[in-house]
Amino acid sequence: MEEDSSSSSSSSSNLCKQVPLDVSSFVDAFVDFSATGLFFPQNSNPKTSSPPTSPPQTRHPSPPRLLAIGDLHGDLDKTLQALSLSGIIDARSLRWTGGDAVAVQLGDVLDRGSDELKLLYLLHRLKLEAERSGGALLTLLGNHEVMNVDRNFRYVTPSALREFQIWADWFQLGNSMKSLCQGIETPEDIFRGIPRKFPGIREEFHAGFRARIAALRPNGPITKRFLSGNPAVLVVGDSIFVHGGLLPEHVDYGLDKINEEVWDWINGMGGRLLPAFLTGPNAVVWARRFSQEQEKKCDCSTLEHVLATIPGARRMIMGHTIQMAGINGVCSNQAIRVDVGMSRGCGDGLPEVLEIVGNSDGLRVLTSNPVYKRDRFNAKSKEAGEKVGLGMLVSDHGLKQLEVNA
Repeated sequence: MEEDSSSSSSSSSNLCKQVPLDVSSFVDAFVDFSATGLFFPQNSNPKTSSPPTSPPQTRHPSPPRLLAIGDLHGDLDKTLQALSLSGIIDARSLRWTGGDAVAVQLGDVLDRGSDELKLLYLLHRLKLEAERSGGALLTLLGNHEVMNVDRNFRYVTPSALREFQIWADWFQLGNSMKSLCQGIETPEDIFRGIPRKFPGIREEFHAGFRARIAALRPNGPITKRFLSGNPAVLVVGDSIFVHGGLLPEHVDYGLDKINEEVWDWINGMGGRLLPAFLTGPNAVVWARRFSQEQEKKCDCSTLEHVLATIPGARRMIMGHTIQMAGINGVCSNQAIRVDVGMSRGCGDGLPEVLEIVGNSDGLRVLTSNPVYKRDRFNAKSKEAGEKVGLGMLVSDHGLKQLEVNA
């Protein structure tokens, strides 16, 4: 009898210890769904489902299939079209279907649109699902992520401020719920140190500004969860990925060192000042040295030097600068530019995705633009959009998506 009582007491004790964790997880799921309409997969790898605890990995091996997706700028519909076009999500369930493919999104998820938080949550869930399938979704920091963490909101839209205000209301409610449960550490006030009023800003936007600062400041809850694992530069197989451009001084400084210092800053450990390589026209997230659409304006000699100093690198893939003629390559396809301005708030272009199979020179553009079925596939001159050497594939599925979402 004593043994049964002891066993029952032990079981009850373990259950009580588990209750705070279960309550906390339930509240987090409740807040996630209430703010964005998304749930996250169960039994995810704790290393990927929790905020990262170390700087992101700079180098990754070459995958069987590699995809590059340009700037998204808060447009959920266009993002879903691009992801569906690439074949890595199911358009109905919004689940990862890419298997062991690796997709790289080159930053600028924030600003100019109204679906920023929905995009951050969706990309995060796809990362978890990709990891479980043996693939990966890797996201870079763009200049707009850097600006927002640095409290520069000049490109934010009123609807995006409202989205953050709604998130903050649910997040605070979740914290209040957690504070009622004994055993859960009392959550910090996310608005600590943030003023209620902002001179020069219309009063109707003050709550949204407070919420955005609270969410996105260094080590803020959204920054920590969705942005802190984003490197500024990434090497996958023989391809370098960077939002703006990688210059000789960046390589000399060290790619790992850049990512480590970005990690320190975005997690609130590097002080308020931005690292030097994130500011100015030659910053890794701002440079346009290799992004001019005309090849004669691209600094091919500097690009060759940069690639030569990174073992195994054959090409640099960049976002940041809208390419009116679509994804293209110059300097013998050593510079690939993938920002097609797909967001309705920034160009309203048709989605395109770059595809690389293995360490191949056979680069291919997955496009939903029917014009390219006639002209682009057989481009012969450099005036025809600088597309020489890039194969094209027009996706019928992509065209159907456009018709559905028109």
